[in-house]
Amino acid sequence: MAMLKNKDMAFSLILICLIGVSPMANAQLPGLGGILGLLNIVRIDGLVSCSLNGSVSTSNATSLPPPFPNATVAIRCLGQTVATGTTNTAGIVSLNGLLTSLPLLLSNGCRAALTTPLSSCNASLPNLNLTAPLTLVGTTFNEGINIITFIIGAFSRILA
Repeated sequence: MAMLKNKDMAFSLILICLIGVSPMANAQLPGLGGILGLLNIVRIDGLVSCSLNGSVSTSNATSLPPPFPNATVAIRCLGQTVATGTTNTAGIVSLNGLLTSLPLLLSNGCRAALTTPLSSCNASLPNLNLTAPLTLVGTTFNEGINIITFIIGAFSRILA
């Protein structure tokens, strides 16, 4: 009987130690959150148009440029590609669950790059390198998971 009490006491002490150490683990590993902390998931959404800059036509202000389906969009951080995605038939790209460093994304160290030539959607358009900034639009908390959402801004030409 005395042995059973000692096991219960040992288990209780271990549990108390784990609860006490959990905030320290959270402080050392942000985003992982220790035992009961948060997990950060990054989501990036954007629209790619089949035009030189994705703007509304000046000759007909009521029409939008057509979407660019099946275009490859790469997320590049400090010169390295960290994720790629393909647009759907409406020109929408959505990248979910990125493992990129959140501080890097927030520091403007990352951009979206259109890697499919513009001539793929319209032969009259030149083949240019287009990039776009990423903008934080918000965070959503759901069942212990922090979903951080960015949108891809307007694409523009890289001036070399």
